[in-house]
Amino acid sequence: MILFVPGDRPDRIGRALAAGADAVVIDLEDSVAPANKPAAREAAIRAVEAARVLPVGVRVNALTTPDGIRDLAALFDSSAVLPDFVVLPKVESAAEARLCAQVLGGRDWRGELVCSIESGAGLEHAAEIAAADPHVVALGFGGADLAAALGAELDWEPMLPARARLVWAAAAAGIRALDMPCLDLDSAAVLAKECRRARTMGFTGKFVIHPKQVDGVRQAFTPTALQVADAHAVLGAAEDGGAVRFRGSMIDAAVVRRARLVIERAGGGA
Repeated sequence: MILFVPGDRPDRIGRALAAGADAVVIDLEDSVAPANKPAAREAAIRAVEAARVLPVGVRVNALTTPDGIRDLAALFDSSAVLPDFVVLPKVESAAEARLCAQVLGGRDWRGELVCSIESGAGLEHAAEIAAADPHVVALGFGGADLAAALGAELDWEPMLPARARLVWAAAAAGIRALDMPCLDLDSAAVLAKECRRARTMGFTGKFVIHPKQVDGVRQAFTPTALQVADAHAVLGAAEDGGAVRFRGSMIDAAVVRRARLVIERAGGGA
């Protein structure tokens, strides 16, 4: 999971890095007031240079805005190390992803792009965005902005078709799909329910906006020991290839692929 921290709160960046997330992204967009964006930009560049413990990224402003262009130019012009990944918000075309990749590629950047889909236009072009450039490794579901753009309630059922479309686009391109953050910061039950629903749909992870959500999201998206043991048993039963009967069910190539995915997500290889 990716934990967000406001770029204009450098006092929180250290705590975020120690929270146990898979990666931390320093936010220059929604969590930063317009007047604070220049200072946040400078703080983000310093933090990326200093933080080498785990992957650190930067969420720039939308590339269709002046602040987004300033963010990208600042990253390119900086003599510091570039971020491990960049989160592009409000992406509506493959051209935006390619632009970011080409600009940072001028610095021989080997990082990754996470493209956040937050509008009807972005959803309409999600498949093209997912396949826009080799640097694009994930699509993010920007549910709050998308619900506002669609005039929909930010509940699970109204946003279900949009979530499904994003997962399909990511799967077609062979990249990850990350669900929106849980906005309820106090209820572990709500977080667990959101994670379970997202995981069963095919999302591979979830954005996180508070350190106390990290453990819950990790637990929800990491296969249990029993699931891993069952996956190994499936692979053992199917080692000769073809469809076989196992524990009262049929195992075929699709079931084997699923078992390998469970082991991979558990960190046990395949």
